[in-house]
Amino acid sequence: MNDTICAIATSQGVGAIAIIRVSGEESISIVNQVFKGKDLTKVDSHTIHYGHIVDHDEVIDEVLVTVMKAPKTFTVEDVVEINTHGGIAPTNRVLELLLENGCRLAEPGEFTKRAFLNGRIDLLEAEAVMDMIDAKTETQRKMAVNQIDGKTSNLINELRNDMVQIISNINVNIDYPEYDDVEIITNEVLIPKITKLKEKIQRILKESENGRIIKDGIKTSIIGRPNVGKSSLLNALLQEDKAIVTNIAGTTRDIVEGQISINGILLNMIDTAGIRETEDIIEAIGVEKSLKMMDESDLILFMLNNNEELTEDLKELLNKISNRKYLVLINKIDLDNKLNRNEINVDSNKIIELSITENKGIDELKEKIVELFNLNELETKDPTYLSNSRSISILKKCLRSVEDIEKALEENMPIDMIELDIKNIWEELGTINGSTYEEELLDEMFKRFCLGK
Repeated sequence: MNDTICAIATSQGVGAIAIIRVSGEESISIVNQVFKGKDLTKVDSHTIHYGHIVDHDEVIDEVLVTVMKAPKTFTVEDVVEINTHGGIAPTNRVLELLLENGCRLAEPGEFTKRAFLNGRIDLLEAEAVMDMIDAKTETQRKMAVNQIDGKTSNLINELRNDMVQIISNINVNIDYPEYDDVEIITNEVLIPKITKLKEKIQRILKESENGRIIKDGIKTSIIGRPNVGKSSLLNALLQEDKAIVTNIAGTTRDIVEGQISINGILLNMIDTAGIRETEDIIEAIGVEKSLKMMDESDLILFMLNNNEELTEDLKELLNKISNRKYLVLINKIDLDNKLNRNEINVDSNKIIELSITENKGIDELKEKIVELFNLNELETKDPTYLSNSRSISILKKCLRSVEDIEKALEENMPIDMIELDIKNIWEELGTINGSTYEEELLDEMFKRFCLGK
């Protein structure tokens, strides 16, 4: 944290502008050594200056240099940003000069890590920086903004504040039992407080499922027998020829993936190999993958052929998905009907009839997906959720601990023992937003960031 770091903050490649970011105590003086223009050590903070980057007498590039002095910067350190022409050669040469004059190449995410360690942002806000960079839809962008603004952190802070109040009341009872004006904390008094805390955590976890969907999208597998139209459906939804389509059964032997956005939510579409008994080793592996994908998906699009009878193996698979989120798609309604609808033992509201060759039923399918996942509500609602698996898993662990405390209170466990358990949960919650943390966790998290961020 005492050295000065630098990195290219824009995407590598040819462009109009590239930005090289420098942060640390010596950032202004180091850049000043290679800058021909105003004396950067004497300029005001948050000002931009025209000049050239030079290597002794050689001009490297014509640049604009932004000087931002601590503490009003992203890292809370002195920060300098050099705007160069966006070619690969000039950008790399400017970076080399900075390294030669005392900078160290920043590690992935090190600028954001410094912002966290210097108290500029918390851990949830830091994670949201990368979510903003990765955002592919408007809903993902809105959720990242709320997390960067601290709205998501407030959910955790409120939980911790509730727990501090409980801990404080218990401590006063234990340390100052002679005080008459203090509420006496008994198991009967504590149970409703713990129950209320549990309900708050449960509500956050329930809503955070929406956050996971917004961030990661809906993992959607297209399942069915060979030649039922799975690849044609994928191509129709993507509006491109992503998957190979032929009349030969077993054409798709491995999974084919693509993405579409519906109401600001990504559908991660997976076209799977047709499910059937086969002696072809490669196709058999594809079938096995299809069944695995079905188990791992958020949404199953189960395709049937209007021109074929329902077989026993398909009936068995339909029963298997009955407790999952699914839609049954009857394709090829333009052909002769050989499928007995009465044998399809599923919710009739989840059956959609299609003719992909005639482009019938695709819009209805999209509308059903919107309805199934309440995507209209997600699109219009202010998305303030926990969205990463790390935070959600910690909160689930805290919920289990709170439930254990609730049971212990009902069994009349001593209050002083309960207090220790509550303190442990309070500390565990702190690891979500970084109020408490381990250095190993930070290293693991920030190395996933891009260089220069």
